[in-house]
Amino acid sequence: MFNKESVENTIETALRRKLGGYNPKPSHMPFHTRLLGRDRMAIYSFIHSHNTNFGTAIFERVAQEIATGEFERVALQYQIKGDLSDVAQSEITKIMNELSAGRIPNHAAEVERIRATVTQGQPVAKRMRRVDIFLSKGNDVFLMDLKTAKPNISGFEKYKQDMLEWVAAVLRQNPSADVRIIVAIPYNPYEPKPYNRWTLRGMLEIENQSQLMVGSEFWNFLAGGENIYQDLLDCFERVGQRMSDEIDSYFKKIGAERYI
Repeated sequence: MFNKESVENTIETALRRKLGGYNPKPSHMPFHTRLLGRDRMAIYSFIHSHNTNFGTAIFERVAQEIATGEFERVALQYQIKGDLSDVAQSEITKIMNELSAGRIPNHAAEVERIRATVTQGQPVAKRMRRVDIFLSKGNDVFLMDLKTAKPNISGFEKYKQDMLEWVAAVLRQNPSADVRIIVAIPYNPYEPKPYNRWTLRGMLEIENQSQLMVGSEFWNFLAGGENIYQDLLDCFERVGQRMSDEIDSYFKKIGAERYI
């Protein structure tokens, strides 16, 4: 059940932690400062420098608060432990080569190909990238990678390989698990138009949202299908209103310290 008060407390705590951990270096930008003002420059610099890891600081913690109670296990920055089989590693390489050559992604088929190999061959120790949001419920396992609103194609093939290795490691521990890898994007920057980021095509099965969740799809999924997206936006707005004076004072302070 979506608890607005708990979510707002999570947002407020995460934002204060984020503000408290921001240590801007002095920067002399006389033209920008005179044109835009110190306060605006301070806000712009804060958002620009933290846009990528804003998800880790705030979105992940809000996601954890919403998902807790809907899933049996919820973990952030989850390190999958264990090893892969060399046969599974070889199968992942084959899948990646096929995708690079233009094969249309098929998540279910890729998982089944990996499942068939996880108990074969020799174990291969491998330290894998952490899973941003790990969810499990019964035999269902969801491995979610939280991305910025407009992810770049650069390095995305490596991300896809990382996610297939997550699948192989989970299935090696539990070969019957129903594993799903998902790229989650907190909001749709093109709204009201549909999300259409061509850079994800070719690596993810995105036409039926099986591997891509954007905006309301993502947040409603965490809430067990409850339609909470507008309520969540309202929570962010109320926190912003309550903390308005505190935020203004903070940016006036760092603007005075950084932009001379």
